Amino acid sequence: MLETIISALPDMMVANAAPLLVVVPLMLAGICVFVPNGRAAWVLTILGSIISLLCALTLLLQVGAQGVVSYHLGGFAPPLGIEFRVDGLNILFLLLVTCIGVLAAIFSWPTVEAEIRAEKHRLFYAAHLICFTGLSGVAITGDAFNLFVFLEISSISTYVLVALGGTRDRRAFPAAFNYLMMGTIGATFFVIGVGFLYAATGTLNMVDMAERLALIDADNRAVVAGFAFIVVGLGVKAAMWPLHQWLPNAYAYAPSFVTMFLSATATKVAIYALVRFGFTVFAPEYTFEALNVALIFGPLAMIAMLACSFQAVFQTDVRRMLAYSSVAQVGYMLLGIAIGTSAGLSAGLFHLVNHALMKGALFMAVAGVVLTYQGTRITDFAGLGRAAPLTMTAFAIAGLSLIGMPLTAGFQSKWYLLQAMLDAGWGIAAVVIVASSFLAVIYMGRVLQAVFFQAPVNPRKQRREAPLLLLVPLWILTLATLYIGVQADWIIDLVQAAAQASFVPEGVL
Repeated sequence: MLETIISALPDMMVANAAPLLVVVPLMLAGICVFVPNGRAAWVLTILGSIISLLCALTLLLQVGAQGVVSYHLGGFAPPLGIEFRVDGLNILFLLLVTCIGVLAAIFSWPTVEAEIRAEKHRLFYAAHLICFTGLSGVAITGDAFNLFVFLEISSISTYVLVALGGTRDRRAFPAAFNYLMMGTIGATFFVIGVGFLYAATGTLNMVDMAERLALIDADNRAVVAGFAFIVVGLGVKAAMWPLHQWLPNAYAYAPSFVTMFLSATATKVAIYALVRFGFTVFAPEYTFEALNVALIFGPLAMIAMLACSFQAVFQTDVRRMLAYSSVAQVGYMLLGIAIGTSAGLSAGLFHLVNHALMKGALFMAVAGVVLTYQGTRITDFAGLGRAAPLTMTAFAIAGLSLIGMPLTAGFQSKWYLLQAMLDAGWGIAAVVIVASSFLAVIYMGRVLQAVFFQAPVNPRKQRREAPLLLLVPLWILTLATLYIGVQADWIIDLVQAAAQASFVPEGVL
């Protein structure tokens, strides 16, 4: 079926899928500024997201047939020219960002209309498309400096999107400023690291850089310093504990649409960049044997899983609770990466994809509550199981997946992660996974108990579901979570291909 859809696309689009995936939303962002109203900008956003998704699906087929897709920009071959490069690793993230982008764009209009002033709707969608462009660019570029450029494109637009939440809650302004300060520090660290690597290798193309780093002594100070700066910089972007302080307030006070989109994509793309540098630019032997990064990632990941899950237990605002939960879930992903094995990386990436689906669904359901009942505290959710059964049933399923209940996507990825830990002899990490899941039972159980077993605070509260534009993408994510919980072979194939591409030297691809 996929082949049939792609064959119907224009030849020009198929041949230039890599640049179009980035160029189309960027061009539409400029057009959004000049359209007559916000609804027209919303339509353009949906159109741009769908075109990018089609380009990603085209690249998926091309990667399956060729192994690697390399697109040379400007007619200059790499390493001198700029390259868009797609392999088994980043096609996973391109599919994730574009799929979430389409669903988020569809769901966005009711929440944007309610939370953003009408005169800013066009600019809001323009900023979102720029953010979408940046995230896609990070996942597709083959150039280390351009990865920094795309990372900043997405970050700068995100600061604006978070600040626009000040219409609903003025605490969004300091949250956006804190995010800007932390993001700027992270970006500075990253670009300094890239500078050290350029000084050591004389190239910015990541394939060429990997080949040259393989010929340099492991104790080269410029290389070691470059690696350290890059890890810290990307750690800030990925909300790695203890560099996560920007995230709880940014998620809690941003517009509902922004919180949903960022939770499902932004930190995931930063983790992709971390994997790209840790496994392909620097060989795994260098990262996990010469530098022994597992001794850093492993403990930090386990602390995040316990500390942030514990913090989530005591939150009274559902969005802040889910924000701390996100930092804990980043710990799961980093724990899989920290093992330094193909099985561990596959499990970490598997959980990353599943977390994007279930956390996207959770924040989308919360957006429905904000839209219809104007509340985000746990007490505001009391009795909503009867007042909004479709919205809250989807919320419950996604919440159970976050806990790791059987027949959900969360159970599948946690099970694979447990197996990887035990196979690697990391018994303590396996215990931490179970303990963190138990804490998730507590904090999610508090909300679900209020939703289904408490009477509403206002006994005259009328039954009122979220709008259809919100319910449709919400249930697509929810059903995807259930489907992966039962039949996960196809997504496991994708993450295993991503792990395999990470462990194969780039020069061989």
